[in-house]
Amino acid sequence: MSILERPVLDRRTLLGAAALGIVGPAAAQTVPRAPLAITVVDVAGSLALTQKAFEAYRAAKPTMVSRFNFSKAPAPELPAKLRAQQAANRVDIDIVLTGSDALAAGIDGKIWTDAAKAPGLPVLADVLLPGALRMQALAQDQGVIVSYSPGGPILEYMPDRVKAPPTTTNELLAYTVQNKDRFMYARPANSGPGRAFLMGLPYLLGDKDPKDPVNGWDLTWTYLTALGQNIEYYPTGTGATMKELGEGSRDIVASMTGWDINPRALGIVPKEARIALLQGFHFVTDAHYICVPKGLDAEHLAVVQDITAFMLTKPAQAFGWDEGYFYPGPAVKDVPLSMAPTTSQDAIKEFGRPEYQQILADAPVEVPLDADKMVTAFRMWDERIGGKKTK
Repeated sequence: MSILERPVLDRRTLLGAAALGIVGPAAAQTVPRAPLAITVVDVAGSLALTQKAFEAYRAAKPTMVSRFNFSKAPAPELPAKLRAQQAANRVDIDIVLTGSDALAAGIDGKIWTDAAKAPGLPVLADVLLPGALRMQALAQDQGVIVSYSPGGPILEYMPDRVKAPPTTTNELLAYTVQNKDRFMYARPANSGPGRAFLMGLPYLLGDKDPKDPVNGWDLTWTYLTALGQNIEYYPTGTGATMKELGEGSRDIVASMTGWDINPRALGIVPKEARIALLQGFHFVTDAHYICVPKGLDAEHLAVVQDITAFMLTKPAQAFGWDEGYFYPGPAVKDVPLSMAPTTSQDAIKEFGRPEYQQILADAPVEVPLDADKMVTAFRMWDERIGGKKTK
């Protein structure tokens, strides 16, 4: 099963979720004239963490939502699609689940509503984890964080093929020279680990200004150019890197906490894969957001606002532990693993890493670039580094 392919929930699962007592705040001012079909497009793999909560909402509030229509799309393509729908006054997407990539592109393109100002939401500063609150600030009110991870950049490798994993950026470059095409990371504009690797390198390399990709990343762009000479190609998504690591065509890939745990839990990557951190490591945090496109009618907007408030309740957040996909996952305070479904608890106990607790306690934590600078960094990477080698 692909990391982004999850089964449709059956009635027993929905009833079990409803039995958790998930009843979201009534953000919607009125119940719609008839239950609505709500279209959710996921460009971040977020449904792995949120689909059960969406379906629990439908089970708990059948007068609001008749069904959810879920689909997935590449993050770089969605903003242009929404702009076209908005120009034609025919928006048919109600909710977008996105990471910081399409969030940033949408802020730049002015396609999102101010979702964080919606009626019925809790006071975000009161309910969010400190790291999640910092990530919420990046959304500029145009998204509401629903999942949080400290992120990466982490190196994941197979110990039977890599006896001495790199410990510095120089050692990683030397490894790729000596083992051409055995290291891989995905295009940053559509990959959490790719983004973390791109935005983590300025800290690892001691670049002039880690927050300025134009004037402060001289070492980073030079390093990525040299590294790229030894990389066969850049996949457009993280899943391909994990598949190739598991199949043996790559030995080391860029990863992050959840992408380390979940593919091993799903059997895509062997359980014995290990992780390594490079000297000077800083976490670059990651998050998933609910974004609401401009152009919805009043009924759809009111229901979407109610759903958004519901997704911040603790029982809904407990589904975010998943099988470690976005480890830890919850963005809200006081949602321990013990609140998660048994399948989540079992997977994380078996495939989680005890060392993560110490790493999380010790490593510096940085937020990603601001939206405009992130869009610039992605464009510069596409032009300077990925170019003709992305597929």
